[in-house]
Amino acid sequence: MSSCSSESQASGSLQAHMMRRMGERDARGPKEPLGVYVHWPFCKSKCPYCDFNSHVRERVEQARWRGALLRELEHAARETPGREVQTMFFGGGTPSLMEPETVAALIARARELWDVTDDLEITLEANPTSVEAGNFAALAEAGINRVSLGVQALDEAALSFLGRQHSVDEALAALETARRYFARFSFDLIYARPGQTAQAWADELERALLLAGEHLSLYQLTIERGTRFFTDHARGAFSLPAEEEAAQMFEHTQARLAAAGLPAYEISNHARPGAACRHNLIYWQYQDYVGIGPGAHGRFAVGDAKRATRRTSGPEAWLDAVERSGHGTAETADVAGRDRVEEALMMGLRLADGIDRAAFASVAGADPVATLGEARLAPLVEAGFLEIDSARFRATAAGRQRLNALLGRLVA
Repeated sequence: MSSCSSESQASGSLQAHMMRRMGERDARGPKEPLGVYVHWPFCKSKCPYCDFNSHVRERVEQARWRGALLRELEHAARETPGREVQTMFFGGGTPSLMEPETVAALIARARELWDVTDDLEITLEANPTSVEAGNFAALAEAGINRVSLGVQALDEAALSFLGRQHSVDEALAALETARRYFARFSFDLIYARPGQTAQAWADELERALLLAGEHLSLYQLTIERGTRFFTDHARGAFSLPAEEEAAQMFEHTQARLAAAGLPAYEISNHARPGAACRHNLIYWQYQDYVGIGPGAHGRFAVGDAKRATRRTSGPEAWLDAVERSGHGTAETADVAGRDRVEEALMMGLRLADGIDRAAFASVAGADPVATLGEARLAPLVEAGFLEIDSARFRATAAGRQRLNALLGRLVA
């Protein structure tokens, strides 16, 4: 079958799907919420700490990629009928390298394929180079209403070490541009860097607070397998701050941002009341989302199970698959029973508010306390790492600081 006839067949199927959806809209009542993630895998350079699915290419055929992303978006709509899209998130890679026409086309098509909320949150990750900041006006016109800037450091030497392509001055200018074009913006910083003291981080954090809007994401530097930093660290090229000093930085971060009116709502994310990233909350609250683009993951309810999907990771392999079959799905599996509970648990305990037990039972199929058993939980409650009452199940501040070890005890 030629690609032309295949495309025509897919278009006809989509039109039929749309007609059914429109006819069923009023009869079904309220729709289940849905998040849509769009992965743009390309970067100008690969940061030495990054283990994301990102790739450097000299040239990207933007029109070809736009067509493929639209086709996989249509496939995702057929996977999730009867949903209402509440958030879209353009991640990467560096999605601010996408042509604004591509962003606009994807937003417009999502509005055609699903019902959407009136206050649809549409986030795009961006690097604060002058070239990318120059696209902010066009991206706002395309429909983006929230940006997340990868500033990473407010120190020139640190930016060089982290492999960033922007300067501190460019970051400051990009933040001002973001403030001008977007009602909502956030930026990231990485701390516990080599040679950084607790006092140096406290000083940098004060500067960040002067620049902040409604949201900040603050991450401790971690050394991930498969990155250049992993190799460099293993051969002794640099060392990280001692565990006690890193813990001091974390504790100061939590206290200082809470005092500034941006308390942590998740381990690394801080926001003013009502300003949390709603798309990320969909992940952490184990609600439904679809992912399109190379390596993108999805989770959405199908009957009594949660369906897990993963698209092909390699950009060229994904592009070929979509143009051949309409989607680049590499894996599909249903997550059910205890696996579903544990997966939801690993996401929900990241949140400062923890887990609403009734909501958890509705998305995971079981109460977390009943599933894990009070005998396993009691020592962790007594040690001050968990708090449990009739309504909520949460990790304390001490528990969130040691979340990987805590989860190891819970899901072993």
